[in-house]
Amino acid sequence: MDNLKQLLREEVAWYAGSGRGANVILFPLLDDEHQTYSVTAVDYPVRHDIPLVLVLARIVGDIIVIQEDNTSKPLVNALLERGIPRDRIVLAYQGEPIPDAERFAL
Repeated sequence: MDNLKQLLREEVAWYAGSGRGANVILFPLLDDEHQTYSVTAVDYPVRHDIPLVLVLARIVGDIIVIQEDNTSKPLVNALLERGIPRDRIVLAYQGEPIPDAERFAL
């Protein structure tokens, strides 16, 4: 389980890159206690829109649940390349059901 958490943490953190994009700051939000990992983009220096969640994933039991993915390089592909089997990845943002969702609710 710790390996799964570390792998997911590393892959999500990658999206924050240098922490800056074109007129945005990218914030990695890495919560090991709740096994929830995301990257949020905030307009900078002038705020125009609400913050955007670029990617958000969490671990539910022994499954990685990708709640949101607004990237051009999908997190699911990175996880597959790192050896995570597709049947252990749920694309909730595409409507795939979360196994035992009630048991693992936030």
